[in-house]
Amino acid sequence: MMPTAHGMQTGPSGPVFFGWQAGRFQLDLARPLVMGIVNVTPDSFSDGGSHADVSSALAHCEQLLSEGADILDIGGESTRPGSPAVPLEEELRRVVPVIREAVRLGVPLSIDTYKPQVMQAVLDLGADIVNDIWSLRQPGAREVVAGHPRCGVCLMHMHRDPQTMQVAPMEGDAVAQSMDFLAEQVRQLQALGVAAERIVIDPGVGFGKTVEQNFALLARQQAFAQLGFPILAGWSRKSALGAVTGLAEASQRALPSVVAAVLAADRGARVLRVHDVRETVQGLAVWSAMRAQTPAPRPQQQEPDT
Repeated sequence: MMPTAHGMQTGPSGPVFFGWQAGRFQLDLARPLVMGIVNVTPDSFSDGGSHADVSSALAHCEQLLSEGADILDIGGESTRPGSPAVPLEEELRRVVPVIREAVRLGVPLSIDTYKPQVMQAVLDLGADIVNDIWSLRQPGAREVVAGHPRCGVCLMHMHRDPQTMQVAPMEGDAVAQSMDFLAEQVRQLQALGVAAERIVIDPGVGFGKTVEQNFALLARQQAFAQLGFPILAGWSRKSALGAVTGLAEASQRALPSVVAAVLAADRGARVLRVHDVRETVQGLAVWSAMRAQTPAPRPQQQEPDT
């Protein structure tokens, strides 16, 4: 297999990523990593209010780690469809105390925010990853990440904004449009000197797409690897899963969420952002055992020119 520019190799089945520089950590992507969601919010679509104070948020962090989480993703603002924006000072009040304590857990910490002031505050405290639904398009956000020498970053595709994205979802080929968008955001970030090994991309399931477009992102997810960066998949408890299963309540969607996560891993996702860590880890164990018994495809021999 031939080495490429972003800690990956190209094999007979496509790109194989094996590294992500994330703050204090060099993360091994030889297997899919599980990113456990810690919502420090009163109104998130699935678990709002469950971990809204520091002690309960830290207890949830420890629970997710005991269940097998590799990364913790801490957020202080809900980005569900129609959710109102949270003032800067309120988001800082929610997340800073949690990050300050969570850095002592010795695991990679991600901050789910689009505000550059929040990014800077938590990176200064020792957070490792910026996970931004706006793909660093808020003024000053790219500069904060570029000014940090080692933090990881996840760039996500979102159509419109959380208040309007599902009122008027995108039209046309979601895969092609999302890929073009992410390629441009990567280009702009790298122009500021951010190394490729710090970057992960997220197609943005549920962020301004129809149900059919979301499943097209999953069916054709391997196309995103052509951009040369590891893929993060965020299917957990999304409404598209409810639409095809009839499960109206987000908290009921653990099983379809695990299925979607495993399908995403099978299509090349290297990071899986999930609520249900234990169940996802179990699902990946079954998938990994199957993969271990599956022979690698042989390269096809070309016929000589005649």
